[in-house]
Amino acid sequence: MDTASRPHEQACTQSSRDKTQEKRLGSERSHGADGQDVLGKTSLVLKMKKLFFAFLALSAFSIGQPYADEAAPKFNDFPATDLFNGKPSKVRIISSRDRKFATRLHALSGQRPNFAGHYTLASWGCGASCIQTVAIDAKTGKVAWLPFTVCCWDSDISEPIEFKRDSSLIIVHGSRNEAGAGVYYYRLDRAGFTLVKAVEKVAS
Repeated sequence: MDTASRPHEQACTQSSRDKTQEKRLGSERSHGADGQDVLGKTSLVLKMKKLFFAFLALSAFSIGQPYADEAAPKFNDFPATDLFNGKPSKVRIISSRDRKFATRLHALSGQRPNFAGHYTLASWGCGASCIQTVAIDAKTGKVAWLPFTVCCWDSDISEPIEFKRDSSLIIVHGSRNEAGAGVYYYRLDRAGFTLVKAVEKVAS
C-alpha cells in the first residue's frame, strides 16, 4: 500500500469512529430524557392518587356525621325588637284553611304572644307523630301558617318546633310533609315563613 494514502485512511477511520460515538451519545441523551419524562409522569400520578385518597377519607368523615350543622342559625341572629304587651286583636279568618280550624284559631288569638315579639304560635296534632303549626299576629289578627306538616322527628327530640318570644327564628326537626329529614331553620317576616337554612340528615 502506498504510504502516502495511509494518513487519508486513518483520517477516514477516525471520522467514522467519531460519528459512531456521536450517535451513541445522542441515543443515551434521548433515553435519558425519556427516563426523566417517565419519572415525572410517575410522580404526578402518585401525587394525584394521594389527593384522591385524601378526598375519600374526608368524604367518609363527613358522611359519618349525622348532621352537617356548621354555622347553624341562632335565635339571637334574628332578634324581635317589637315586643307586644297589649290586648291581642281578634283573629282574621280569611283562607279556607283558616275556616277549617276557626275554633282553634279563635281560642289561640286570646293568648299572649310567645313568638317573634307579637305573634302567638301553637301546634296541634294531625296524625301519629305529626303536627301542624300556625302563628297569629296579636297586633293585627293576621294568620301565618307554617307551609307544611312536621313529622318523624328523632326520639331524643322533645320539641320538634323550637321558638322564642324575642326571636323571629323557628327551628324545625324531622320531616316536612313526610318528605326528607333534618333540621330546618325558618324566619317569620311579612311574607310568612321563609326558609333560612336546611340541614338534611345524612344516612349513616
